[in-house]
Amino acid sequence: MQPHDIDAFFAPRASLDMEAYLELTFTFECAGDPRAAAAHLASEQSTAQWRRVGVHEDFRPQHAAKVLELDAMPQPAFSVPLRVIPPGPVHRCRVVIAHPHGNFGARLPNLISAVLGEGVYFAPGIPLIRLEDIGFPASYLAHFDGPQFGVAGVRERLQVHGRPLFFGVIKPNIGLAPTDFAPLGYEGWMGGLDIAKDDEMLADAPYSPLAERAALLGALRARAEQETGVPKGFLCNITDEVDRIAALHDTAVAAGANLVMVNAMPVGVSGVRALRRVARVPIVTHFPFIAAFGRLPSHGAHSRVFTRLQRLAGADIVIMPGFGDRMMTPPSEVLENVRACLEPMGPLKPSLPVPGGSDSAATLEAVYRRVGTVDFGFVPGRGVFAHPMGPRAGAASLQQAWAAIAAGVPVEVHARQHPELRAALSAFGPAQHAAGE
Repeated sequence: MQPHDIDAFFAPRASLDMEAYLELTFTFECAGDPRAAAAHLASEQSTAQWRRVGVHEDFRPQHAAKVLELDAMPQPAFSVPLRVIPPGPVHRCRVVIAHPHGNFGARLPNLISAVLGEGVYFAPGIPLIRLEDIGFPASYLAHFDGPQFGVAGVRERLQVHGRPLFFGVIKPNIGLAPTDFAPLGYEGWMGGLDIAKDDEMLADAPYSPLAERAALLGALRARAEQETGVPKGFLCNITDEVDRIAALHDTAVAAGANLVMVNAMPVGVSGVRALRRVARVPIVTHFPFIAAFGRLPSHGAHSRVFTRLQRLAGADIVIMPGFGDRMMTPPSEVLENVRACLEPMGPLKPSLPVPGGSDSAATLEAVYRRVGTVDFGFVPGRGVFAHPMGPRAGAASLQQAWAAIAAGVPVEVHARQHPELRAALSAFGPAQHAAGE
């Protein structure tokens, strides 16, 4: 690329109408001139070939992505071993690129193809690159419905205010027939769970047909509501082939599910958006496959990119990797995902963040203090369903832990008068806090 061509892919922010552009933040490691590498990155994801041979034309002014900011720092070598090492001095760079969304429109598959596709990950001289964040102008957000219910709508439906929402992943998650599975959800509700949920691995399985499981849990949800006098949630996993999801939604909701869950990346965010158009209950998304993109800090995509895409597609609740060593996610990244759910995003409602993994009454206060708001979901599995006194006691321990937190009483002190909480702290405290959602 000639110097004048490199310059064509740079622009001052003030020279652009930013309503016409998405804003992409990348970090990358390159060989050679960082400015040329950044220009290649902008070119490859937009107008790699901007004119026909022998024709006087230039599509870059309208269609080219433009580099707004570039910071480069020399480093001795690439941070991970590479099969092919490009020649030239190595730099680690941070770049902000304005990408014209008119190139692909308000279509999620086309958006992802542009900003997470071939042009990004095969740009010359850039063997390692990570999409750190994505920003949407109001003109683009206007084409999306976003969450139908959002945080306030979910709270209103379940009549839960002023505290986190308590989920419970019914365990064992795989293998139980519906007749054995459903009573566990009932026990959780009776102990104080707001929402009993299918595991992300459990869908319309031969040993647990969704229609049968949903009918049993729907009936027990109604019974628990009558007996406790408070609304309860049954979250049914309808992850499947995209052309089956709407029908499974209808089956689950007719049977008594009042929330539905899809695994966002296996189904695709476009599948989530299609579900949003027909859903009559809140949509919950789960995070399988996301770590495959974001685990390495030098390559792939930051998980908050996928959180933003799920909210854009219409997720009312986003379950994400949470705190603790088992989830292998830096606490700062968890908090960035929480913010991506709750911070202003044009007219789109906020999604309820649910940072999950290895939680119980023993970890509730730490999660609450880190998140810094009551607007989150708390999602134990074994912390409720492997409680030594049973699921009812496991759910009760969550409510007891929150009562202590809300009253400003140390949880350990409150546990002296509450055997369910005391047993949870003993079973799931730091020494025992190992694996399991």
